[in-house]
Amino acid sequence: MKNEGVIERSIQATISVALFLGALFWLPGGVWQIVLFAFSLMIGVFATIGFCPLCVLIGKNAKCSIEKLSKGKITFLVLYLIILLGAGSYGSIFFSKKLFIEDFNAMNKDYKQTLFETGQEKRKESKENYDKLVLSYAIFENKYLSYHPYVLRNDKSFNADLKKIETIIMEAKDGVYNGDLKAMHLEFEKVRPITQEMFKRNGFSMLAISLVDFHDSMEKVLDAANTKNSAGVMETYVEANGKLISVEAEANDEEIVAIRKNLEDLLQLAKNNNNDAMPAKAAELKSSFVKVYLKRG
Repeated sequence: MKNEGVIERSIQATISVALFLGALFWLPGGVWQIVLFAFSLMIGVFATIGFCPLCVLIGKNAKCSIEKLSKGKITFLVLYLIILLGAGSYGSIFFSKKLFIEDFNAMNKDYKQTLFETGQEKRKESKENYDKLVLSYAIFENKYLSYHPYVLRNDKSFNADLKKIETIIMEAKDGVYNGDLKAMHLEFEKVRPITQEMFKRNGFSMLAISLVDFHDSMEKVLDAANTKNSAGVMETYVEANGKLISVEAEANDEEIVAIRKNLEDLLQLAKNNNNDAMPAKAAELKSSFVKVYLKRG
């Protein structure tokens, strides 16, 4: 028995698709996901057969429009449903990924600051930022151990990686509070390759990934420069240059341009065998990178 027209059926289709997308993309599973899928299916069936139980419940005088749908209106409903599913799926994938990145960056800010302060061997600042990191990482981990955005759904190593990072952070407590901060800095460095690989295997294309890639190559250049090794600077420049090009593909504003300038200046010093000037320029390169990485990496 049909008791609806194209408008009512379109509304039901919209509600059905919204519930389906919510269950598929925004819930971690469990009872509520099953409930939303069930309601989505039920309302979708009503939209398909043109039946509104609400009209039956409120009686024969309900003003539900009844009409025989033409082929054109049926085609409209089908196309509307396809567009709704397509646009909704794309939007859900995009925004759930965006939310994950925002949550990661909020936590990663505390990680980067802790990494920086331990590298500077500042005890007070290291302890303060470490405590912030423990809290922010716990929030991040608790959320994403149970809920995986669609972009991470097929990543079987994701939860294990989160646990590895948790172990590194928690085992560093005694060292941050009372031990060798340089050693703790090296321990915190172990987090970066884990997150870097996590993003890479899940197809993320972010400035942060490019900056991390460049950092590892840049350190080789800095090591050569600090030991006044011109040949080493020129050799390691090739790799660093390639990684910096990837950074520039993501963003190339004044801050990135400053990194490029310092890298090129360092290369020129090496070519001119101006070894004594290289450590100072290496420090400038490091400083320009840290400025960008702490804020945007």
